[in-house]
Amino acid sequence: MPNLKDLKNRIASVKSTRKITKAMQMVAAAKLRRAQESAEQARPYTERFNAVMAGLAASVGGSGSAPKLLAGTGSDKVHLLIVMTAERGLCGGFNSNISKLARSHAQRLAVAGKTVKILTVGKKGRDALKRDLASSFVGHVDLGAVKRVAYADAQGVARDVLARFDAGDFDVATIFYSKFVNVVTQTPTAQQIIPAAFEVEESAQGTLYDYEPGEEEILADLLPRAVATQIFAALLENGASEQGARMSAMDNATRNAGEMIEKLTIEYNRSRQAVITNELIEIISGAEAL
Repeated sequence: MPNLKDLKNRIASVKSTRKITKAMQMVAAAKLRRAQESAEQARPYTERFNAVMAGLAASVGGSGSAPKLLAGTGSDKVHLLIVMTAERGLCGGFNSNISKLARSHAQRLAVAGKTVKILTVGKKGRDALKRDLASSFVGHVDLGAVKRVAYADAQGVARDVLARFDAGDFDVATIFYSKFVNVVTQTPTAQQIIPAAFEVEESAQGTLYDYEPGEEEILADLLPRAVATQIFAALLENGASEQGARMSAMDNATRNAGEMIEKLTIEYNRSRQAVITNELIEIISGAEAL
């Protein structure tokens, strides 16, 4: 049985830890509001933009003049996986779930005989994948100094990806991120961005538009912006998911610390009572011996 001093020190240590986790929970809650608002405000624009792009892509169809970003290279031999995670930990399974999805996708591609290349955005994803897939790494984007993700940050990542595509470094690009649902639910998601794949909404089917200039020219101008938009939306979803996961994890840690303090306090009181009882017995025994 630990002595009273050890128990007292341990209780003090857990109380200090609880203060830290509680503070982190409150900070995450404050950041979550802003991150959630940013993600939710970006969704309507992204959805409408994708709907317009879907209509353009459907009208072009399998035309031989379709832009390369839409038609692809004609091969799917080399795949670029863009793994987006957080720069920091202490957010539950947020980082590990995204890394796990990317790792399983890379393993399936390897089994199918495909070449896998990995571009990481966020330190935690790089750390999680480097042990098994370090040989596949081709680049890393550090956003540690970015306090609030802006469209310019997504453009920087998009320019890197598009430059690699124009250089013929890969055939297919897929981003991995976590879609924010609520504080306790974040869904790891894989989304192909090159060649561009847009789903035509039922409400938009059958609607005819005249474009000036032609669809191919418009697509050639908008497709690079579509890549940046999809990356930006993924970064915003990731930001909200990270804060939601951190808030939930710190709340659990705070409650666990409280339960541990209660158990240690009970153990401390019992040990203290046992010490007092033993001292009384010794005093009484000594008095009787006299």
